[in-house]
Amino acid sequence: MLELMSGFIGELRSAGLPVSLTEHLDAARAVHHVPLEDRDALKAALGATLVKSGAHWPAFETAFEVYFSPRVVDGDATADPEKSAHRAATPAVGGPAPMSAAELAAMLLQAIRQGDRALAAALARAAVDRYAGMEPGRPVGGTYYLYRTLRNLDLEGLLERLLDEARREKELTVFEERLLADEYRVRIAALRNAIEAEIRRLLVADRGAQALARSVRRSLPEDVDVMHASREELATLQRMLHPLSRKLAVRLGRKRRHRRRGPLDFRATVRRSLSTGGVPVEPRFRHPRPSKPEIFVIADVSGSVASFARFTLQLVYAISTQFSKVRSFVFVDGIDEVTHVFDYADDPSVAVRRITAEADVVWLDGHSDYGHALEEFDRRWGEEVTSRATVLVLGDARNNYHASGARVLEELRRRARHVYWLNPEPRQYWGSGDSIVDEYAAHCDRVVECRTLRQLERFVSDLA
Repeated sequence: MLELMSGFIGELRSAGLPVSLTEHLDAARAVHHVPLEDRDALKAALGATLVKSGAHWPAFETAFEVYFSPRVVDGDATADPEKSAHRAATPAVGGPAPMSAAELAAMLLQAIRQGDRALAAALARAAVDRYAGMEPGRPVGGTYYLYRTLRNLDLEGLLERLLDEARREKELTVFEERLLADEYRVRIAALRNAIEAEIRRLLVADRGAQALARSVRRSLPEDVDVMHASREELATLQRMLHPLSRKLAVRLGRKRRHRRRGPLDFRATVRRSLSTGGVPVEPRFRHPRPSKPEIFVIADVSGSVASFARFTLQLVYAISTQFSKVRSFVFVDGIDEVTHVFDYADDPSVAVRRITAEADVVWLDGHSDYGHALEEFDRRWGEEVTSRATVLVLGDARNNYHASGARVLEELRRRARHVYWLNPEPRQYWGSGDSIVDEYAAHCDRVVECRTLRQLERFVSDLA
């Protein structure tokens, strides 16, 4: 059990969950107080000690299902995946013949109709044996095997057959039919879960928990690549922005208030040294004067990086109280200021949606042209960038082979306090194709790879 726990904790850390040594020890102590055969109680105990955010629960659940999948007993033929995979096709000499597809379907119908969980679990194992076609040693996470099994079982057709039977037995009201359909869906979902658990158990027996965990590992929401996130992942990131912005605002305020020291105060140090014979044992420092920088955000909102720009704009405006002024500009090949949209919106997400419809960002053909956008910014607003300002440029620097306009960035760097470029592309793609990020990097204080919410949070924390 100790080795299993260590592997499980290691997998959680590899997935990105922050698990400290103290929490590891707490989890080990919690295991002593729950029956190990009760997987639900074990899962709850480990989750209570190891998971600190609801957004991390799916990654924890995936790792738990791999490391604490049901174990086979010694001598069980299913311990050998190759024997298990062919058991239905090659019955033992003198033993009963395996069920036919029709018999298996009829028994599944009966198990779901009666709500017989034990029979459904046994039939799930039989279905995997018959339909999954598992291949020992194949490095997959099990999705393909699950697809093959479910395709042959046709669970949606099973639901329709059950409802047709119920309608023939007696006339159902709309409400009764809906309740019955919901109950059958719950039982079918339990059958699907049992099939997944059986496939996972066979994969663990074949390849080991550690190898399987690597192949099915789920990224935490804050580590999801924003540019390639699914709709569900984007919705999760959207929900995370508000608590993240509050946490960042508190952290930045505390950081600004408690900076340790300012420059050396020579006169106060000399006065203090008189009590120690003129030896400056305790240097005195001036208290630092917290300053809030001005922020100019210049964001590419073309299709390739639009989602990244939206999240960054929302986060910056959510913590705008930590800056003396925030001004926002969006561009494709034309550029427009959208500061007023945020000034009159209570929710930054609403403002971002308005930008898409209202901002005048197309000048010629609607393809990214960083050079023209930077030239226009310098012509219309360049003189307003002062030594108090920090300029953030958001984009992948893929300029469609237009003129770079790097001269403008050089001029902004001369006027501004800092110039940072946030690039949502992986670093290994920089400079490839029409990317000219290296040309812009020469005139920036930092060019930061910023593909995930975690990287964006880290950068904003360092900004103030």
